[in-house]
Amino acid sequence: MLDVCVIEDDDELRKYYVDSINRMDGFEIVGDYADCESAIKNIDSDLPDFVLMDIQLPGMSGIEGVRKIKEILPDVHIIMLTIHADNESVFGSLRAGASGYLVKNVDADQLLSAIDEILLGGAPMSMTIARMVISFFREKPQKNPLTARQLEILKKLCEGKSYKMIADELYISIATVKFHIRKIYDKLQAESKADAIRIAMQRKLFQ
Repeated sequence: MLDVCVIEDDDELRKYYVDSINRMDGFEIVGDYADCESAIKNIDSDLPDFVLMDIQLPGMSGIEGVRKIKEILPDVHIIMLTIHADNESVFGSLRAGASGYLVKNVDADQLLSAIDEILLGGAPMSMTIARMVISFFREKPQKNPLTARQLEILKKLCEGKSYKMIADELYISIATVKFHIRKIYDKLQAESKADAIRIAMQRKLFQ
């Protein structure tokens, strides 16, 4: 059974979400609130697996609410439900820790699909929001955070070369190679060599 909390100041919408989720097999509403403050007071006793939250709420905003809730329950999944699909709202929510972002005209089946997608490791977004995100990254290509030396070392890692081989080819010590690799991991937020290479390829840093 997955526990769900709803935070929505529109009474009719909140009731619609609550009723829709209560009719789903395997889901149970553990709390429904009109503002973030009330939800946060009870979040550590409700212990939801998922939170459905409006971004425009009286008092504390939904974005700040995401931050506060994630501080208390780091593993909770938060889906934003809103009519606001501007860059600031979308990216603010995602940076704060939201798992997905849907417009308010979603039906019960779309809600269930979004939850299923999150359980499979995805980040659900309504079509209009997904198009906006894609457009944003097309307009603003990501800058290469690596120095020329770090990029050179990462390329050699891609070629399957060992730390010693890289050190010999670049006339530096193995300790220096390891130092640069730690910096590469930090800058790319990677956890391993394979992860760093994957991220670099996704961002097209080798071009």
